[in-house]
Amino acid sequence: MDVVGLIAGSGWASGLNLYLVTLLLGLAGRLGWTDIPDLLSRTDVMVVAAVLFAVEFVADKIPYLDNLWDAIHTFVRPIGAAALGAVLAGDSNSIGAALGAIVAGALALDAHAAKATTRVVANTSPEPVSNIVLSLFEDLSVGLLVVLAITFPVITVIVVAILVVAAAAVTSWLWRVARRGWRNIRERRSTATTRRG
Repeated sequence: MDVVGLIAGSGWASGLNLYLVTLLLGLAGRLGWTDIPDLLSRTDVMVVAAVLFAVEFVADKIPYLDNLWDAIHTFVRPIGAAALGAVLAGDSNSIGAALGAIVAGALALDAHAAKATTRVVANTSPEPVSNIVLSLFEDLSVGLLVVLAITFPVITVIVVAILVVAAAAVTSWLWRVARRGWRNIRERRSTATTRRG
């Protein structure tokens, strides 16, 4: 069950910030907090994860740039999470690498959809504070979920199941809100253009 909890927690958290998850798992392996495949604790893997986390840390807090970053990562996060799931499951007898990859990738896609939709709605308001607060909250959530997955894997599976349902509901609701918000913006621009013409 330890591996299942680790795959579930790291998979869902990867949908928010793949690079931070990779870095935290590598650190946990280096510090001996949990049994992590050696690949994740390699210096080159950790350095690349740290650099990409630093780039995402900045990009994720800038309105509209965060939307572009999320659009690119619609593919990167689930695929990266699937790779992490395969690596984590690879050393386990309880779950196969392919199943670990599928589960982690699907969980990451669920979290990513909620994150990306939340950011689209946040960017209907021009101020940057909401982006910064959301980004910091996501990074904190990633850290807490990875620590939970390492220390309490059974509880992590339950928490992730709740997060999956909540994220799906939030994504659906926020998508409708975002469509209304963007429609209002287009109508205002159209009205302003008509008045000028």
